[in-house]
Amino acid sequence: MNLASASLASRQWRLLSLALMTAIGAAACSAGPGTSTVVIVVRHADKDTIPKDDPPLTPNGVARAQALASTLEYAGVEVVITTQLIRSQQTGHPFADRAGVAMITVPRGTDIAKHASLVAAEVRRHPGKTILVIGHGETVGPIIAALGGPHMAEVCLGEYSNFYTLVLDGGDRPPRFIQSAYGAPSAPHTSPCQ
Repeated sequence: MNLASASLASRQWRLLSLALMTAIGAAACSAGPGTSTVVIVVRHADKDTIPKDDPPLTPNGVARAQALASTLEYAGVEVVITTQLIRSQQTGHPFADRAGVAMITVPRGTDIAKHASLVAAEVRRHPGKTILVIGHGETVGPIIAALGGPHMAEVCLGEYSNFYTLVLDGGDRPPRFIQSAYGAPSAPHTSPCQ
C-alpha cells in the first residue's frame, strides 16, 4: 500500500468512526438523559486455527482489537463483557486497558441460549450505561435477540468487522438497532454460512 492509499484509508476509517459515534450518541440521547442503555455487540477479532480448542488472535485480529479500542475511544463504554475464551479476552483487553475498565467474564458453554440469557442478564445489571459485549459467531445473534433485538443469522466464519448497537430505552419499547462495521473489511455474509 502506498502512502496516498494509506492516508485515504486512514481518513475513511476516521470518518466511519465519527459517523458511528455520532449515531450511538444520537440514539442514546433521543430517549432522554440517563434512561437508555447502549449495548455494542461484536464478535471476537480474527482468530487463529491452532490450538483448535481455544485459539488466540491472529496478527490481523490483534490489529482489529486495536481498531475496536480506537473506535470506542469516545463512546463512553463503562462495562466490557467477554467470555472466558482467549480470543474474546484478547479482543476486549486493548479497549479495557486503555479505558481503565475491568472486564466481566460470562462463561460460554455449549448451551448457546443459556449463554445469551446470562449475557442479557449481566447487561441488565448496568442500566443507563454503555456496554461492550464481545461474543462469538454463534452467540452474537442470540445475544442480540435476548436483548430484544432482531433475530439474525449466525455470523459466518470470516465475518469479524460487524458492529451492532442496541439502544435499550426500557419499558415496552423495542430496542433501536444499528448495524455497522469497524476495522478492516472482512468477508461478506453468506447464507447459509459455508
